[in-house]
Amino acid sequence: MTQPDSHPRLHFVASDRPEALDARERLIDRYGQHGLTEADVIVALGGDGFMLETLHANMQVRKPVFGMNRGSVGFLMNDHEEYHLIERITEADATVLHPLQMDAWVDTGQVHSGLAINEVSLLRQTRQTAKLRVTINDKVRLPELTCDGCLVSTPAGSTAYNLSAHGPIIPLDAPSLALTPISAFRPRRWRGALLSHTAKVRFDVLEAEKRPVSATADNFEVRRVNRVDVCERRDISLTLLFDAGRTYEERVMAEQFAS
Repeated sequence: MTQPDSHPRLHFVASDRPEALDARERLIDRYGQHGLTEADVIVALGGDGFMLETLHANMQVRKPVFGMNRGSVGFLMNDHEEYHLIERITEADATVLHPLQMDAWVDTGQVHSGLAINEVSLLRQTRQTAKLRVTINDKVRLPELTCDGCLVSTPAGSTAYNLSAHGPIIPLDAPSLALTPISAFRPRRWRGALLSHTAKVRFDVLEAEKRPVSATADNFEVRRVNRVDVCERRDISLTLLFDAGRTYEERVMAEQFAS
């Protein structure tokens, strides 16, 4: 990450929570503030939502990000501690994430594209269930899925919305994606599938006018879609830093044995 005899140059960012803003000022006073392009590491202060915002905002720069929890949920964050930050970052373990590409078509023929670090999800917009046709690698696997929605999750996102929808937790080094229905009505017993990370997933919205569906890549939403394509962007690598001994892999393992 840096030369052994040099300190990493840090760029601090914070959510709008008062405790995050206060922590940022205190840390800048202690460690200084480098510009984004000159910094070696971005230090993000907030919760998991802010971590996702930070990764999206720096998609082009792709600096390693060391998060510290100054928010409500901190699965992607390290503990907040003002002291010994340089040592923690220097000794940190790196975790590499690859986002999903979402291409969503609307009835005008326009396509809207976005990247998702956690998941791409389709959700019904009205009181009526959605009807989706699910195609994997150009082969129709579900001619009609009646549901509240469906999502494709990365390993990093498998402990988030995917887990709440009863999808599987995926180890971060597993070359897999989770395809998980949200309140499936027909076929009632279908609980989803594990896919290769190379899979190309296509959703066609059936009866789109009567049963409108939205598509979301993390926090980027497109309304009234009629087709959504999802695939992994292996050419994009995002690096998260975790305290030594508290790696993301260890957190995922612990989550699977949580009561």
